Amino acid sequence: MPKRRKLSRGVAVVGGGLTKLGLFKDRNCKDFFAEAFAEMVGSVDKGFDPKEIDAVYIGNFSNDFFVNQAHWGPIIADLLGVVPKPVTRTEGACASSALAFREGVLAIASGLYDIVLVGGFEQMSKRTTEEVAEGLAMAASPYEVAAGYTFPGVFGAMATAYFAKYGATREDLFNVTIKSHNNAPLNPKAQFPMTIRDFMNARIDRCRKKGEPVPEWKDEKDFLRDPGANPPVAWPMHLFDCCPISDGASCLLLVAEEIARNFTDDPIYVAGLGQGSGYSLHAKKDLTTYEATKYAAKEAYEMSGLTPKDIQFSEVHDCFSIAEIVHMEDLGFFKPGEAYKAVAEGLSRLDGPMPINTSGGLKTKGHPVGATGVAQLYEVWVQLRGKAGRRQVPKPNLRIGAAHNLGGTGGTCTFTILERR
Repeated sequence: MPKRRKLSRGVAVVGGGLTKLGLFKDRNCKDFFAEAFAEMVGSVDKGFDPKEIDAVYIGNFSNDFFVNQAHWGPIIADLLGVVPKPVTRTEGACASSALAFREGVLAIASGLYDIVLVGGFEQMSKRTTEEVAEGLAMAASPYEVAAGYTFPGVFGAMATAYFAKYGATREDLFNVTIKSHNNAPLNPKAQFPMTIRDFMNARIDRCRKKGEPVPEWKDEKDFLRDPGANPPVAWPMHLFDCCPISDGASCLLLVAEEIARNFTDDPIYVAGLGQGSGYSLHAKKDLTTYEATKYAAKEAYEMSGLTPKDIQFSEVHDCFSIAEIVHMEDLGFFKPGEAYKAVAEGLSRLDGPMPINTSGGLKTKGHPVGATGVAQLYEVWVQLRGKAGRRQVPKPNLRIGAAHNLGGTGGTCTFTILERR
């Protein structure tokens, strides 16, 4: 029998905040985090004094490179007015703030602290696209960098391998993109709150106004097939398969289970969490799976006593459309080689039996890498509290949701299950 690791003390989420994601060159990370923090404070139903916070854990990938500023712990401590409380920065590439969440949970579960703020932020818009690509490549392995791989190249290789093994095609990636973009307009925080049809119609209108030939696309897939509208980045990855460059911040307030109802009558509890590591591309035996995701999922399922069938919806790390498909299989939601078929059948839609990326995902909501992990958990928290508005999962007894966050080209992964009791 596998060892069932349990938290020594229960942990609950009682507040959350997330900025609108996008490109904001005239603002900075202190602005972003202050905005997310203010929303979090206002979300705590029964109120609380920020001076009660015992410690802060913040995720940030590489503001050292993106904005030439490191040592963000004391900057955030001063910003929030919690000096001399401890503030610790965590770094795990795109999983940086998911690691902050994990550390916050463990700090409370150990009995060291009772009230912990976790969050993350990133500002990527201060750099050019080429410089951002260079900065993100710092999260790849030395072997991948030496071979000239960028992230689109890595996930392009994964997609090619998946196509060869399971018979999927680019058309199957279109289904992921269209589904995510259908959720995006329902999320006021999304960087691109537009459906693919919206993009298509906007391009048609622009051509008409300029007196240019009007494209004769029949539908969204016809639009996505057109290399003029959806140019290749690293085959088979095209523009609409890739997440954007983003700025933003996120945060959540964690408290010990026994005091959770001092803050809200509707706390959301941590049921299980796991973390795994993975091989670089050159050492992987199979490019169609992530050992880090499988290990993190195994830990979280064992801790919670739940199975993939118990998860009612999930945020899944969709930095590229193929990633969403592969992770859905590694998390156990669908069998290997079956996720792309499930997406085609509409099973992962907002109104489907297994909604994936109700927020619009990284692809449309945005991906400020240091903020993403907690931003995903924020979405799960909002959904479980029934406050997601037009994108609310339409299930009468929504109790269990999860968030999966991947760092780098697969070297770091977290999987967290939240529960409403």
